[in-house]
Amino acid sequence: MYERIFNFTAEPFRLSPDHHFCYEHGAYAKARAYMAYAYMRAEGFAMITGRPGTGKTTLIGDLVESLADESVTTANLVCTQLEANDLLKMVAYNFGISAQVVEKGELLQRLTELLHRWNREGRRALLIVDEAQDLTVSAMEELRLLTNIQSNGQPLLQIFLLGQPELRELVLRPEMEQVHQRIVAASHLKSLESGETEAYIRHRLERVGWSGDPAISKSVFPLIYKFSEGVPRRINLICSRLLLHCAVENRHRVGVADVKEVITELQGEHLAAGRQFSEQDFQQADVFDDAPAAAPQSPEEAGERGGADDAAASPAEAVAVDIEKARAASEKKKTRGS
Repeated sequence: MYERIFNFTAEPFRLSPDHHFCYEHGAYAKARAYMAYAYMRAEGFAMITGRPGTGKTTLIGDLVESLADESVTTANLVCTQLEANDLLKMVAYNFGISAQVVEKGELLQRLTELLHRWNREGRRALLIVDEAQDLTVSAMEELRLLTNIQSNGQPLLQIFLLGQPELRELVLRPEMEQVHQRIVAASHLKSLESGETEAYIRHRLERVGWSGDPAISKSVFPLIYKFSEGVPRRINLICSRLLLHCAVENRHRVGVADVKEVITELQGEHLAAGRQFSEQDFQQADVFDDAPAAAPQSPEEAGERGGADDAAASPAEAVAVDIEKARAASEKKKTRGS
């Protein structure tokens, strides 16, 4: 909505995972190296844990896109406390086996035949299980049994487990010893440090063509870190709302007062789960770089891009128009589907 106000090529702070925006901070680079090692081993389990929003799904998406080729068939499964039989059905379905097959014995037979056929064709299978901390013990055991499908001692299915810190507790339970022994590599993805938070924000902005508009006070970055606790998804939420706020208010400088207003709004909406703030948090003065922010477009320049009517509209009106267009498109899509 605010992209055209600041001449961005795309939305820089989407909340959904997008590995095209990945920023390789220290913990990310380490976790990625561990997962790359596991991927090249092509066997057993690999496990990555972290708080919600720290970038686990983004990391694996980045890894698979960079390393996988047409010989790798990947299935993605989001676990929602599935029992063993339901999990097996979901795995089979995600690998292309008809959902009409309901008997467990037939499912296993069809899946085994499929994996062996792929192996003969020089292909391999990778299963990615997200939110794996919600797996039941029986479901985890079912996954372990799937890694028993082998050809000449080589497992035909590799499984990546992604989950919150509770996943580590699950695999360390005594009854999970056989699963634990098959984990080729494991890593914990930590939140960003303060300096990494600033670098992360700048990285995502630069990916969409940011050239200083809006200008951002240096005092803003520590505040975003403090209230996001370095969690990328929270950083994205705060930054996205900040940019929308500035677009609506026709502001081309982001300062401490803007952060205070946005944080107050988010916490009032129960969307900001980070620490609470006090007035003292916002006492520091704004510090902007010497270079001025890029000037807003003239009506002539805006007219060249979007037409005279758009150029004449205020930023707030432009954002409102974008929102209305998105809503209309959504309603049109629903009408077509009904």
